[in-house]
Amino acid sequence: MPREGTGPDFIEALARGLEVIAAFRPARPVLSLAEVATATDLARPTARRILLTLSELGYVRAQEGGYALTPRVLELGVAYVRSMGLWDVARPHLECLVERTGESCSIAQLDGSDIVYVARVAVPKIVSLAVQIGTRFPALPTSLGKVQLAALPVDELDRVLAEPTRSGLTPRWQPDRAEREASLREVRARGWALTDEQLALGIRSVAAPLRDGTGRVIAGINVNCHAAETSVEYLVDHHLPLLLQAAGDISADFARLSEIPHVTVPAG
Repeated sequence: MPREGTGPDFIEALARGLEVIAAFRPARPVLSLAEVATATDLARPTARRILLTLSELGYVRAQEGGYALTPRVLELGVAYVRSMGLWDVARPHLECLVERTGESCSIAQLDGSDIVYVARVAVPKIVSLAVQIGTRFPALPTSLGKVQLAALPVDELDRVLAEPTRSGLTPRWQPDRAEREASLREVRARGWALTDEQLALGIRSVAAPLRDGTGRVIAGINVNCHAAETSVEYLVDHHLPLLLQAAGDISADFARLSEIPHVTVPAG
């Protein structure tokens, strides 16, 4: 049966295939056919056909105990990042920011009520939550999320935050509407966001927005540190100016890139 709310152009088979890919998690990298069917709410014959198709395409492999994703799945995410041009623009600035702060720095974009990490340069430090490309966190209790949520119109903000998180994480900070609005007003007023262990214990970060050539916020960039090592005062006094400079440089470079004419020449 077609799922509720889909239009006539909705391709159910494609949606089911993507759901099967998304069923694999860090805590369960290998799934049996029955587990895939249960996780996606698909009939076992349907799940089996999808897994066999994904296997033929090279995105899934059969192994002892069930099925596992292959590294080819990364091409899907990498294609997105490359299509944006964001990583190529941001990489030297991120690397410089990490060198100057000695802390991990990341770029994330909004996806519903979550943020998803699309670029990162990390330093080897122990933190309570592991982060890599594709990691998803609730947006509101993160500095990366706040700078992007603060840029949304009120009606769009309400719609976005009404969506349930798909991160599987319950943040420490659970604000009511008044507290949430006050926090985002502060972000809008000063142009950057700070979180102090609102997502999880030990995580403290500051973030700034990244903009395209029209001034639209397209992502956030942050400096992340361990609360036991770096005070709020040092984060704001030392790291924040470096972060704001990097955010401005990346935004300017991205705007220049978008203005360059792109010509496709057909093969001879």
